Amino acid sequence: MATTRPTPDLGLFLTPEAASYPDLLRQVDAAERGGLDLIGIQDHPYQARFLDTFALIATLLAKTERLRFLPDVASLPLRPPALLAKQAASLDVMSGGRFELGLGAGAFWEGVAAMGGPVRTPGESVDALAEAIAIVRAAWSERSVRFHGDHYTVDGFRPGPPPAHEIGIWIGAIKPRMLRLTGRLADGWLPSSSYVPPSAVPAMTSEIDAAAERAGRDPAAIRRVYNVGGEIADGPVRGLLQGPPEHWVQTLSAFGADLGFDGFLFWPSGGDTVEQIERFAAEVAPAVRAAAA
Repeated sequence: MATTRPTPDLGLFLTPEAASYPDLLRQVDAAERGGLDLIGIQDHPYQARFLDTFALIATLLAKTERLRFLPDVASLPLRPPALLAKQAASLDVMSGGRFELGLGAGAFWEGVAAMGGPVRTPGESVDALAEAIAIVRAAWSERSVRFHGDHYTVDGFRPGPPPAHEIGIWIGAIKPRMLRLTGRLADGWLPSSSYVPPSAVPAMTSEIDAAAERAGRDPAAIRRVYNVGGEIADGPVRGLLQGPPEHWVQTLSAFGADLGFDGFLFWPSGGDTVEQIERFAAEVAPAVRAAAA
């Protein structure tokens, strides 16, 4: 029997700028007050301007009661999977089940190497991600974890604590091999409109769906959440996601109905950021939910 898609996730995509930390707190507070669902935060540890994403998520989880958080997406080459699994489970336990794990195979390899991480070819990075997913899932469900791979080896470590809920692993994937891995192994897909325009989505979802079916999985069980940048602005429509609230509602609802997205993380690109978030929460998100229902 096919999986019924749940209510869309509506939330924010944030940049962890250290200089903007007080404003980040105001943005997350606006999302919490406005009834949004999910916050995704970039993870680029080699970026000198950025706070550590996992430390920031821990702080924000402690300051909120409803919102769920995830790295969007975690830089795997700099975060060993056994420790990553423990960090994720710990955040989930401490927040009462409000953490999901976004994972990426790696990017900006010069920065990764400068911090002592491995430099991998595209093929190696996909293989390493598959190994990491196996280790992370085992760490959340088994008493002792052994895994011997080409990129990661763990030899009988005892994981814990167990997560408070079944944490999802969501993948930032663009290229075909990563898309097939998403369909085969992941719980969700996290593309960004800046890299994946709407016109490119159907071919990518076809790759994910076909891989899921080959693996004996229901493609509808894989969440698809779109990071979308733009500005909510009264007056005429000035671009795909540049216009009044009703334009946003129509566009995001069409992305859901026609492209299969289960949710959207808003990345404000103009105007007062807190005001943009308040408008998204009050004037866009409820109507998108209603249209999906």
